[in-house]
Amino acid sequence: MSKDYKDILYEVRDGVVRITINRPEVYNAFRNQTLEELIDALHRADEEKSANVMVLTGAGDKAFCTGGDQKIHQNETGLYGPRGTVGMPIEEMQTALRDLRKVSIARVQGFAIGGGNVFATICDITLASEKAAFGQVGPKVGSVDPGWGTAYLARIVGEKKAREMWFTCQRYSAQEAKEMGLVNKVVPHDQLDAEVDKWCAMINEMSPTALTIAKRSFNADTETIRGISFQGIQTVKHFYQTDESKEGVNAFNERRKADFKKFAS
Repeated sequence: MSKDYKDILYEVRDGVVRITINRPEVYNAFRNQTLEELIDALHRADEEKSANVMVLTGAGDKAFCTGGDQKIHQNETGLYGPRGTVGMPIEEMQTALRDLRKVSIARVQGFAIGGGNVFATICDITLASEKAAFGQVGPKVGSVDPGWGTAYLARIVGEKKAREMWFTCQRYSAQEAKEMGLVNKVVPHDQLDAEVDKWCAMINEMSPTALTIAKRSFNADTETIRGISFQGIQTVKHFYQTDESKEGVNAFNERRKADFKKFAS
């Protein structure tokens, strides 16, 4: 892929790879193009020998990432497009982020909702502004992340809290997210970049090989979730083709409350 990205920014500075989702006009929601560019950028970051760290963030102050762009019309099959199991290469993106040899830091300055919450979950470390907000919206729009966003989330915040997040779709403040273990540190909004730089500097003093071995060891303990995710996304593919799932997307785009009960069997 060309390095002339349209949806993201890629920068290597002070021994840190910085990848920014650059769609602030839609709260950094992702589309096919965004995910394809993120995959390419993460593979590129993997080979950046000057860096021990990759920082993932979103442009602007309002959002880190708010998941899939619901305003992009789905095609006649109910899927987003031609790439990946559900029309977007979400499995590839999550795999690239999970398997990155660098230490990954989510810099969350605003909303980390839906798929954005999953990205922050997968990252090794999450640093948040006190203005950040976390949460899931999948069941509200006829969707779900059946793997890293559910099973792995439960490993981090506990079964009860993970189920609460998915079954109620509440939003949680940065401090609440820290208390449940989803965030490593919360700082005043104007101190977030300085805090991220401090963590990057600490990590950059470490042995890159030792960091990679440690990361692989941590990942090995939850590797079975990869299989759960792939199997679950196959199920989600069929769910997205149902009228029930389409009702969620239509209701979101029409700014109304979804009526899922009419599809109950």
